[in-house]
Amino acid sequence: MEKPITLILALLFPVAGFGADAVLLAYAGDTNLATSHDGGGPVMLAESGSSGTSATDDDDEDMSFLYDEDEETIDVYDPLEGFNRGMFWFNDKLYFYLMKPIARGMRVVIPEPLLLGMRNFMSNLGSTTRIVNAGLQGKFGDAGNELTRFVVNSTLGIGGLFDTAKYNFGIRKKREDTGQTMGYYGIGPGPYLVLPFLGPSDFRDGIGLFGDYYTSLVPRVFEGRDYWIAKSIEYLDIIALDKDTYEGIKRDALDPYLFVRDAYMQHRRSLIEE
Repeated sequence: MEKPITLILALLFPVAGFGADAVLLAYAGDTNLATSHDGGGPVMLAESGSSGTSATDDDDEDMSFLYDEDEETIDVYDPLEGFNRGMFWFNDKLYFYLMKPIARGMRVVIPEPLLLGMRNFMSNLGSTTRIVNAGLQGKFGDAGNELTRFVVNSTLGIGGLFDTAKYNFGIRKKREDTGQTMGYYGIGPGPYLVLPFLGPSDFRDGIGLFGDYYTSLVPRVFEGRDYWIAKSIEYLDIIALDKDTYEGIKRDALDPYLFVRDAYMQHRRSLIEE
């Protein structure tokens, strides 16, 4: 297999070939290019809100839990708080001094339709994770929903570049991942955990990332080094489309660490209880 990373470069950079022109032409005829992101990706300090999209759109999973203001307060088991705060500090500096500047550069150089198309493309590859986990939880309707979305977006959505299923047929993405499946079967979250680069998690969701990896099509399409390049571009793409959500948290929250921790754990519990 030729290195598929060239596909990403063709999509992201107009100077890389006419692949970008093809996406722009398709976009010109479809104003419903939507943002979406698979829950197995970075929850690191970024939100999906962008022009033409809603920060609280229930299809956007990156940091949407920060908007769940009506969630009841829960006690969070955080015996690793010292370690977690260290990781939070590391992710914070990484975000402000590396990821955000690069993402801002991407936002200047790369047209927004291409950024949105890339997010949809990667989310579409993650459909298999949502299909498998919905099925394992007995949510066969949701599994069928995700299978339908995958077929529609892979064909009419030009390989997943457009969320045609949502904007043309009203079929919205369901949030399902391995961590939710483990919770469905009674496995508790365990201690809260901040992962380097990825951000807030817990022991259950951290282990669940392995399941998400093996059920996703992303590592099948992008192999070896290409996988890490693709995921890095995906993370930067999310931040490039961000409307400075994390900056607002840093400015307004008395303790951003506690704010993100509590919001994440409340959100994950609500997903499992749905």
